[in-house]
Amino acid sequence: MNLIETSQEIENGSVSLGIELGSTRIKAVLVTSDFKTIATGSYVWENQLENNIWTYALEDVWAGIQQSYQQMAADVQSKYHCELTKLNAIGISAMMHGYLVFDQSGKQLVPFRTWRNNMTETAADALTALFGFNIPQRWSIAHLYQAILNEESHVTDIDYLTTLAGYVHWQLSGEKVLGVGDASGVFPIDETTGTYDETMLTKFNSLTNVQANPWRITDILPKPLPAGTVAGHLTAAGAALLDPSGQLAPGSVMAPPEGDAGTGMVATNSVRPRTGNISVGTSAFSMNVLDQPLSQVYRDIDIVTTPAGAPVAMVHVNNCSSDINAWSGIFNAFAQRLGVNLKPDQLYETLFLVSTKADPDAGNLVNYSYQSGENITKIKTGRPLFVRGENSKFTLPNFIQSQLYAAFAPLKIGMDILVNQEKIKTNVMIAQGGLFRTPVIEQQVLANALNIPITVMSTASEGGPWGMAVLAIYASRHQIGDNLADFLDRDVFVNPETMTLNPEPEGVAGYQQFIKNYQQSLQLEALAGETVKS
Repeated sequence: MNLIETSQEIENGSVSLGIELGSTRIKAVLVTSDFKTIATGSYVWENQLENNIWTYALEDVWAGIQQSYQQMAADVQSKYHCELTKLNAIGISAMMHGYLVFDQSGKQLVPFRTWRNNMTETAADALTALFGFNIPQRWSIAHLYQAILNEESHVTDIDYLTTLAGYVHWQLSGEKVLGVGDASGVFPIDETTGTYDETMLTKFNSLTNVQANPWRITDILPKPLPAGTVAGHLTAAGAALLDPSGQLAPGSVMAPPEGDAGTGMVATNSVRPRTGNISVGTSAFSMNVLDQPLSQVYRDIDIVTTPAGAPVAMVHVNNCSSDINAWSGIFNAFAQRLGVNLKPDQLYETLFLVSTKADPDAGNLVNYSYQSGENITKIKTGRPLFVRGENSKFTLPNFIQSQLYAAFAPLKIGMDILVNQEKIKTNVMIAQGGLFRTPVIEQQVLANALNIPITVMSTASEGGPWGMAVLAIYASRHQIGDNLADFLDRDVFVNPETMTLNPEPEGVAGYQQFIKNYQQSLQLEALAGETVKS
């Protein structure tokens, strides 16, 4: 599509918008009808630990969305010399899970409790036993039940419980709905009906301490919707929230709001059975679309769904790239003291390339990148920790390698359950996320860590908000009988640019030694969390 054709689409309101609220960045992506990105805007933010709860303020949500939109609109103006006044469709995605509750007047009852909090162990264990279905600590229902067990006073006033994406969608459209993929991290989904599991709803409502409240669970949860459903339209109030300048007209189709896991699946075309993808960032998770049920309930494997409602085995870990980012900041500060100013991509590429000279086992160094607790390894309170013995080979290449190895370690432990115990096989495993902006290095580390081929697409570092824009277009075009997988194959991923790396035997053996040391020394990380003050 040339400059004139793109300008015409903008003026005609044929362009669509995807917004994703990630852990460290809010990003807006504007795409044309042929799914090409033409403008972007972003806002950097960070969660805060307040009263021992990881949270974001809702004021920052709107400041970030508005700044991202403003930057994106300015990008349109500078490139195409026309104003952005109409949008064909809009989609909102955000970090999955967590706890956002409001009273009947729409007042927020308690600060947003994000996925990063592992404060619901008692509730999660009790609900897992009650349902015979794994309920992770970060799921919304675990947060709700823990608040009930804690006898928190706000619980009786709850009128609506939702996720971050669901909240933003509600404010823009007035609709209390969720994409089924995001909803599957709120309460278990029945694959056959595409909505919350009725048997489990009944069991939850039957609990004595739940019955003491004036609501029933179905009264306060958002309605799950599959991809392709029109989930309302942008209201006048919503348009003013999104674009305070007043230039944006209401009326745009709103797609069902999704979680970042769902948009990652769309962005990597991984929604068919036996496909999978891995997203890495502040947290990391793998999504494996199942062609058969798992043989048993695993506390470290979540059963969620694709945006179309198909079952997915999810391995979610709380910690991935935060410690790498922190160390990179230290190296950058040192470079600046030497008078060397590096752009972020240059900095990471320089550091990561050093790791190619490392020993396969990272020199027997041990590293934990735990900014917060980690459920898979049963660490309640995280503290980044680097340890070396007197016979360890403490070199810069090995140090950087240990950072990369540690970023993927909890994911490796969870994936081993699926690969070794359940014998789950995928025809393709695609990785995406900011770490893959530097080509080859992290991709090869991940392939060696998991001992499976890893594919990266050309859009690996920017997939989520673009994937939500694709879902927005799908909602505006959807016809009965046209499923999401066919739509992606036929219309979106016509000529995908990909690169696949296979595991290297020496690297696989080296990582196995690293993970052995890592697991044997976990008591050190647990002790650090207990003794080192935050």
